Amino acid sequence: MTPFGAAQGAPSDSRGARRLGVLGGTFDPIHFGHLDAADAARSALALDEVLFVPSHDPPHRPIHPHATAFHRFALVALAIDNHAGCRVSDLEVRRPGNSYTADTLRSLRAGGWQPWELYFILGADAFAEIATWYEFPAVLDGAHFVVVARPGVTIDAALSRGPELLARVRAAAPRGAMAGPTAIFRVEARTRDVSSTAIRARLAARQPIDDLVPAGVARHIAAHHLYLESHLHGHDQDVQGT
Repeated sequence: MTPFGAAQGAPSDSRGARRLGVLGGTFDPIHFGHLDAADAARSALALDEVLFVPSHDPPHRPIHPHATAFHRFALVALAIDNHAGCRVSDLEVRRPGNSYTADTLRSLRAGGWQPWELYFILGADAFAEIATWYEFPAVLDGAHFVVVARPGVTIDAALSRGPELLARVRAAAPRGAMAGPTAIFRVEARTRDVSSTAIRARLAARQPIDDLVPAGVARHIAAHHLYLESHLHGHDQDVQGT
């Protein structure tokens, strides 16, 4: 794992276009379900790397993240420490205000990436709400979108919420340059049924979370006393966007 700063652009590559997966989220905290989604997308679309982008202030959430941006960034870094082909980016945690996918994709394109080289990864549950996202539907032109099946939410169910998007849907593409219009790729995969909400509830009840998160994440949470019940109901709660 290596960090990826806002100033770092697309790497030059003699093979031609590279494929960068982008997995954004609050990661409050990161868990095995997030890592499973990244692995599934990377395998299905032959992505060179997956960039994890913790949000600063996510607009679509009813409350502020329970852990600070500093801790959530650290948790992601620890989670992917031995995960080949993964990086963590501070693009959103360093940008004040709401964290919008459209702005993040613009920053990556300003760094030299082309829309057809970017693959924004999200679960079927999140994609079901895509019509409510900032700058929808234009945001879909900023990168390919990769929809990964999630326990309890099928990709077909998510797509049924936006039938006008069906014309964009493609099967996982073979290796090679994909210059041209961006698409929506569907990835049917088994991802572990884990949620950050369930993890926070376990921690508030002083129950172990070793089966839900990587060991380094569990150690950091314990060392810094994150997600205890007093924190879950504190004054540092509010809203986010996508």
